[in-house]
This record gives sequence, structure tokens and C-alpha cells, in this order.
Amino acid sequence: MFPVQRRALTILALAAAAALPQAHAQAPKEISFGIISTKSSANLKSAWQPLLEDLQQATGLKINAFFAPDYAGVIEGMRFNKVQVAWMGNKSAMEAVDRAQGEVFARMVQPDGGIGYWGFIIARKDSPLQNLQDVLKQRQELTLGYGDPNSTSAALVPGFYAFGQNKVDPTRDFKRMVRANHETNILAVHGRQVDIATVASDAMERMKLKQPEKHDELKVIWRSPLIASDPMVWRADLDAGTKKKVSDFFLTYGKQPREKEILAKLTIGGFMKSDNNQLTPIRQLSLVAERNKIEADVNLSADDKNRRLQAVDVKLAELSRQTNTN
Repeated sequence: MFPVQRRALTILALAAAAALPQAHAQAPKEISFGIISTKSSANLKSAWQPLLEDLQQATGLKINAFFAPDYAGVIEGMRFNKVQVAWMGNKSAMEAVDRAQGEVFARMVQPDGGIGYWGFIIARKDSPLQNLQDVLKQRQELTLGYGDPNSTSAALVPGFYAFGQNKVDPTRDFKRMVRANHETNILAVHGRQVDIATVASDAMERMKLKQPEKHDELKVIWRSPLIASDPMVWRADLDAGTKKKVSDFFLTYGKQPREKEILAKLTIGGFMKSDNNQLTPIRQLSLVAERNKIEADVNLSADDKNRRLQAVDVKLAELSRQTNTN
């Protein structure tokens, strides 16, 4: 064997040997758990901390809580591997799967055993607004508290069912629109800072537990179709051993009285197994919303509009095929 060949083989052997301990070391000693911004970070931390402490004890991993001022912060945190596991809404989970190597592994169960929740439009009880038709008729005189762009229940779902199907743009057609998390929007309606707001039904349940006197001064004037309960997401490249530890914890948590008490404060009944198929209805909603936007764009040429519409229709057809197959 020539010296050059021997040197090359030696280098390859050393590289292979060096890779072995690195592959074994892929299992982390700590992970960051991302929590979407449905209310202030301080309130979220106090609510989630007991569960995260139990997760740490059960898995032997150091668990770091990761908060961001908006949903995008948690998605980007997962994208850059600053977050390995997260609680997300369906829309933010879809973005994480598409852009941040995310993968759905579980979903929440509601306190009553249900596996879904609703998007609400709320107003004060003393408001003359009684229903969605009142909102649509008077929208130019109303201020709207709207959800984070990546919120399922406070943006995507009401954006389609309440506004999009009625040819209303919530970002432009009201007197004023402000974006905020669920808790802030609820308090803004109560404090008369906005006339109406889009929020999640479980956020209203948390308000009922935390501040019942304020909750009782509000009313629901529109309710969405049922939304699949929030998914739990991890990075797809998380090692198998860590995935098993995390999955085992969540799928068995909430059986003991103390655990039930912790989950009750989060308005969660437990967790069940899930996967990325949970996101299919959200993908369909997003594509329909995109299609409506393209159709309404007067600045597009006929050819460009048709090309874009056809591309969306292909994606919708594929999702429909997958749904029928599953």
C-alpha cells in the first residue's frame, strides 16, 4: 500500500473513531421547554413551573423554561435548537413542523375529557353587540383586539370563519385593530380599551378560575367550530431515548390527585398521543385563506392569479387525498 493511501485510511479510521462518542453523546442532559405567549410570562411561569419540575424529576433531565413575547419566538427558538420541546397551538405547531424541524407527539385533553376547544369573540355584557352580524354591520365603528398572527383560535380560525367567509379583513376593516395575547385581549375588553376581542375558550376558563368577577362581566357573541386541542411538539431530531422519556411522562401525567390539581390550574385534563396529521385541518384553513387572498388581489394579472390559484388547489387536493387515505 502506498504511503498516501495509508495516511488516508488512517485519517478515515480516526474520524470514524471520533464520531462514535459524539453519536453516543447526542442524548442531552438538559432541554428547553417552550411555552407560547397566551398571557404574561410571569403568569405562565408560575402556572407551568410545577409541571416542569415534575418533568425534570421524572426524566432526569434539567428542564429550562423558554418564554418569548410572541408565538414566533418559540417557533424560532425551536428552529435554532434553543427549544427542544414545546406547548403550541395548532397554527404555531404547523409553522414549527414546516420551518423548525418540529414534530407533534401528543395533544392536550380538556378538563371535561374533550379533545377540542373553541375560538370566541367576546364583548362586555353591557355591550349592545349580541352576535357576529352586529359586529360585521358596525365594524367601522368598533375596536378589535385580535390574536397573535400564529394563534389558531384568536387569528386563523376567526380570520376564516368569522371574517374571511364574510369578505371582511380584520386587520383593515375595523376602526382600530390591536394584536395581543389572550389574557391581554380579555382584560382589554373588560377595561373598555377595545369593544370586542378574539380569544380561546380555555383562556376564558382560566380567567373564570383566576378572576371570576371579571369573567362574569363578559359574554361570548361568536363561537367557532371545534378546534383540535393544543399539540405538544418536539424537534424531530431529538434522540430516541429523550423522546421516550418525554413522551412517557406526558402520556401518563395527570392520573394522581396532585398532578390533576397542577393541570387544573392550566385548564388541562391530561395528554394523549398524537402526530402531524392533527394539523391537516389547520393546513386546509390556511390554504383556503391564502386562496381567498389571491382571488381578492386586484394587482395580480389574470395569468399570475390563475397560476397561484392552481398551486393552492394542488396542495388542497393533496391534503384531501391524505385525509381520505388516513
